[in-house]
Amino acid sequence: MMNKLPPISEKLPVMMHGADYNPEQWLHDPAVLEEDIRLMKLANCNVMSVGIFSWAALEPEEGTFTFDWLDRVLDRLAANGIYAWLATPSGARPAWMSEKYPEVLRVEANRQRNLHGMRHNHCFTSPVYREKIAIMNIKLAERYSAHPAVIGWHVSNEYGGECHCDYCQEAFRAWLKRKYGSLEALNRAWWTTFWSHTYTSWSQVESPAPHGEMMVHGHNLDWRRFVSDQTIDFFRHEITPLKAINPDLPCTANMMDLFYGLDYREFAKAVDVISWDAYPTWHEAESEIGIASWFAFNHDLFRTLKKKPFMLMESTPSQTNWQPVSKLKRPGMHRLSSLQAVAHGSDTVQYFQWRKSRGSSEKFHGAVVDHVGNEHTRVFHEVAELGQTLSRMTEVVGTNVPAEAAILFDWDNRWAINDAQGPRNGGLHYEQTVVQHYRALWKQGVPTDIIGSNDDFTAYKLIVLPMAYLLREETGARLEQFVNEGGTLLVTYWSGIVNENDLCHLNGFPGPLRHVLGIWAEEIDGLHDHDSNSLVMSSGNRLGLEGSYEIRELCEVIHAESAEVLATYGDDFYAGKPVLTVNRPESAGSGRAYYLAARVSEDAFYDALYGKLVEESGVLRTLDSQLPEGVTAQLRCDGDHDYVFLLNFTGKTAKVQLDSREYVDLETGESLSGTLDLPLYGSLVLKRKHDRD
Repeated sequence: MMNKLPPISEKLPVMMHGADYNPEQWLHDPAVLEEDIRLMKLANCNVMSVGIFSWAALEPEEGTFTFDWLDRVLDRLAANGIYAWLATPSGARPAWMSEKYPEVLRVEANRQRNLHGMRHNHCFTSPVYREKIAIMNIKLAERYSAHPAVIGWHVSNEYGGECHCDYCQEAFRAWLKRKYGSLEALNRAWWTTFWSHTYTSWSQVESPAPHGEMMVHGHNLDWRRFVSDQTIDFFRHEITPLKAINPDLPCTANMMDLFYGLDYREFAKAVDVISWDAYPTWHEAESEIGIASWFAFNHDLFRTLKKKPFMLMESTPSQTNWQPVSKLKRPGMHRLSSLQAVAHGSDTVQYFQWRKSRGSSEKFHGAVVDHVGNEHTRVFHEVAELGQTLSRMTEVVGTNVPAEAAILFDWDNRWAINDAQGPRNGGLHYEQTVVQHYRALWKQGVPTDIIGSNDDFTAYKLIVLPMAYLLREETGARLEQFVNEGGTLLVTYWSGIVNENDLCHLNGFPGPLRHVLGIWAEEIDGLHDHDSNSLVMSSGNRLGLEGSYEIRELCEVIHAESAEVLATYGDDFYAGKPVLTVNRPESAGSGRAYYLAARVSEDAFYDALYGKLVEESGVLRTLDSQLPEGVTAQLRCDGDHDYVFLLNFTGKTAKVQLDSREYVDLETGESLSGTLDLPLYGSLVLKRKHDRD
């Protein structure tokens, strides 16, 4: 049965293809704007993001609004069958506002107010700034909500940063009062008896500061939560007038690559559609596997936030100008990188930027139209060719990824880990660890969701918890239930250490998971960078794995209570003690709970381990055949048909063996079977009948 979600926009129910468009930079030269329309059509672009940093052009003086140029741009787009995500301009305010109302400028953690400049250099709490953006957004919504070109709102741009002004201090205290209710509860949650930091008045509570309080971990964690919540609150303030005037237009806010400062899982609840900006550093190494798996993880994260297709709002058609090395994309990489996003759930491919700026900081950033100003460039041709490919993929729009495996990743766990002060202040590498586990599933072509602690676990057969340091009691209980109902769970070292307030669990680690895992983690050893240990598979272990693997950085000394030992340490005073275990609780039926007590540095170990777990748990793989190292197979499904994306990140040509099902090339309609040749940076989109309930 067909099972598709509605398109992002009913006005444009196809794959969207376009770019950030900044016509205000060219108002002095109308010929450029006329030429843009011709080039957009040649590039097979059907949508533009307009007005992202246009405040000074829309309101050059306080209360003086100049919308005529935007009228002309949108009218011209509509007349040529091109649509627009219309932006609110709050990402960068005009100089007159900073001069007249300095309170809109941010105050840093050192309590110094910034000068005017850069982007997002504004206070999300400032009453003046909120008033000014409300006025602007009301006028934009009244004027353009019914415009035939406008399909949605691009709200601000890449939200981020924090402010420590007096307004924010008062807002932080109010947030804490709502959360804890009393100073007694706050002091208990933050464990302020340590170093005699007990608060006796709310006025004593301030944000963390480099010249003040920075060592109370519960305080630091709540400040990060507050900054995230306050940013989301500002976003809700921005969209209130937009929704009041036309509630049917979707609102999005472009997010960033595994951004640290905001809890995107909470942010996702406020937006209608997820969009994000992806800028891989391709061609850093001989193989693209590391970069490709990192961005595949991000794509799956952003898709999972709302369990529906997302938007690739920004990418570059050629190179960036801000990475350490601005490497050109090799021929084929633009298509491969773009189709990777689509494979993991994007229904758009969009770029920063349409036309290169003539001056300032992004004048050398990649664009569809180069400074030469015409279509006769390699990049333009590759963009146009991709546009043709996307135009043949309308049936993929609205399909989702049928994942039966999931990795748990929480922002507050991330913040707490990086503030833990031990066991390795030289780097706990949480994010890299999560992606290392993910990469083993990605290599096998296993569709994978990136879930949070509050998500529903019932849809999955395999759940992975890398370094779940901050683990709530209720999450532990739900994971135990998951195993008891037949699921396979894998948990790593440094899990179940603290609760939601960053207070250590008592009665033994891994806290709420001790019973279901059947182990007790007594100590954890932080290894120096030059140290190593080894994981030695036990003879005749139930997984059938053999050999030994190198361990780096972290080793937990654990005791197997009810768990079966699958591997032991090879070195140090804890040689022979368990390092990999499995527990099968009596009430679990076929469920199993694995524990990995050390960081294995070799990908070969994770490839072998997850190969067995995938087989044992029966999770869905895209292809029932072995994939070459560096080639991945990703899946989207509409309930009747599967869409299989074969993507070659090996850095060389590769051969892929299809399974026995019947396939056709989605672009050409050609029937395919047997062994396929994938060229360097090659990509194919195949279609087959869906045959799995």
